[in-house]
Amino acid sequence: MKYFHRSHLAPDAVIARANAFFGPRLAPTEEAPRRRRFSGTLGQIAVTVQAEGGHYTLVTVETNQPGESEADKLAKRFLTVVHTMEDPGHEPRGAY
Repeated sequence: MKYFHRSHLAPDAVIARANAFFGPRLAPTEEAPRRRRFSGTLGQIAVTVQAEGGHYTLVTVETNQPGESEADKLAKRFLTVVHTMEDPGHEPRGAY
């Protein structure tokens, strides 16, 4: 599954948060300047960030699992965390 979120956060801040969020759960398998890949028993998760339109950061999270898997839920939760970083008033909801 592939998910994306457009944010005003700096790409480096999003990558740092991806390391903090996925690092304790999954082992890092790829580290590029704007891309991280994590792997574990849940599957693989890749996070890619890129500057878009000069003032947006496009955050893409991709898993190698079908929808509603544990890896998929982690990917969606990460995008909620990114949204909360940008808007602290955002209240995360959902079972993922």
